[in-house]
Amino acid sequence: MADAPSAVQVAVTRDRRIIIASAVTLSALAWAYTAHLSTQPLMPMTQPWAAADFAFMLFMWTVMMVAMMLPSATPMMVLFAQVNRRRLEADRPYVPTAIFSAGYLVAWTTFSLAATLINWRLHQGEVLTSMMGRTTPWVAGALLLAAGIYQWTPFKQTCLTHCRSPLGFLMTHQREGRVGAFATGMHHGMYCLGCCWLLMGLLFALGIMNLAWVAALAVFVLAEKLFPAGDIVARIAGVGLMAWGVWLLAV
Repeated sequence: MADAPSAVQVAVTRDRRIIIASAVTLSALAWAYTAHLSTQPLMPMTQPWAAADFAFMLFMWTVMMVAMMLPSATPMMVLFAQVNRRRLEADRPYVPTAIFSAGYLVAWTTFSLAATLINWRLHQGEVLTSMMGRTTPWVAGALLLAAGIYQWTPFKQTCLTHCRSPLGFLMTHQREGRVGAFATGMHHGMYCLGCCWLLMGLLFALGIMNLAWVAALAVFVLAEKLFPAGDIVARIAGVGLMAWGVWLLAV
């Protein structure tokens, strides 16, 4: 007869189920809202932004980043919870995973703020189309070429390695206490941001409210972070992006 699971094992299993269920629910809500926005008419190109427009765009970018990035961050959150349960077993301070997750989301909210500011400037210059994508092939070509080159840079590969190795990240970067957990989550978010910021920037070329491209980029991010050969996938995609960018610049 198999031994009954310990209290810690039961807690770890419960934590994993709660985190996965919460991530799935939050991601689903974010995707539903993003899909809803993609069907709505956007503000006219000639209409200046008011404060409410800026706040709306910031919220839109933040929700879209949750939809795109939270699924790939879930394994790290599950591992953080597991490690902290083991620390509790050893009479060390336990920190809720929500604090770590909040730090992670702050990093991407910061990116959303930067993206909103860029959005505002492009809108003022009447550069964005009704789908909030590019208006000239050379803009899209330059972005695609830059994103393709970035996929091959050492910085990208370093950030991707940290994202693909949750245990290694926690072993070298985890800090004590609630403030430390928040900082650790933000640190992981910054690595994730370093890995994916230019891919997210492609939405300015492909269409910020183009749901098909938003979904395609989300699937690709998930693949390069979680698939066994994700690092190879990232480099192959880089070649494809460079070729696409060169083609757009040449036509």
